[in-house]
Amino acid sequence: MNRYLQRIAQGCHESELRIVDHARAAKHRVLEIGRAVRTLTQAGQEQFKQSYKKLIGLSRRVKVQAGTLLKTLKNGQLVARHEAFFQVLAAETSLKHYLPLVEKVLIQSQARIFQAQTRHPDKILSLFEPNSVVIRKGKAHKPNEFGRLVRIDEVENGLISNYVVAPGNLCDQQQWVPALQAHVELFGQAPRLAAADRGFWSSANEKAALQLGVQQVVLPACGRLSPSRAARQKERWFRRGQGWRAGIEARLSTLKHRFGMERALYTGEIGFERHVGWCIIAHNLVAMSRARVKRGNARCRSG
Repeated sequence: MNRYLQRIAQGCHESELRIVDHARAAKHRVLEIGRAVRTLTQAGQEQFKQSYKKLIGLSRRVKVQAGTLLKTLKNGQLVARHEAFFQVLAAETSLKHYLPLVEKVLIQSQARIFQAQTRHPDKILSLFEPNSVVIRKGKAHKPNEFGRLVRIDEVENGLISNYVVAPGNLCDQQQWVPALQAHVELFGQAPRLAAADRGFWSSANEKAALQLGVQQVVLPACGRLSPSRAARQKERWFRRGQGWRAGIEARLSTLKHRFGMERALYTGEIGFERHVGWCIIAHNLVAMSRARVKRGNARCRSG
């Protein structure tokens, strides 16, 4: 907010409005918080809270200053210079976008630090990516991840037929039936074999797949297996389906590291979906080219 306030002040004619830069004071408060959080004593915890209280106070002052500046711009008391009109307009638009988000961050910070309320509704994890969510997949080395969940549906030859950006931290079991329904809508029929990892398994999901027309449902069960279930999962078709499903792990790694899906460069909800879509389109173009070359080589050998 300080940067946008400075840009507006530099791009407008002289006025009596004085912009106070709190960036240096905020930096010192952040350093104090970093030192205090490493101290487990009672004095360190008190210093942590006091520094956080000062930082929240500084942020509120900047927020009030930004609101006052926006009012003066709206009332015409502050006029932008002709050569800096677009600079002032861009800074004003950014301030209007960030001010409501800053207020939410201040409220949830106060609740977390001073009231110990860690579960706050509509929690914002990043001002620049407010749509990011906390992802908990039960991984010991990564208990908490931040970003968005994306469901990837793959068919033969490594082609990705569909993808969905999940609205929140959905469990895998909730995405099995929508994936099959999307396949039926796209191809006009259910797949002969449908496979997923252990997280998608439930008896209801298996029944739903069979009702949709899937002939072979490859969903490894969780927990202790009954003798009949264990024998079923050792059958050749089931194990081959598991091996085919394991191939998507390499596909996901390729999407992340070769096609840029590890980090979205576009911002916002629509920008995130656009970035994922372009990564998948680029991957599918390469996969189609490889499948065509492979088919051509097979014809040459058979000829």
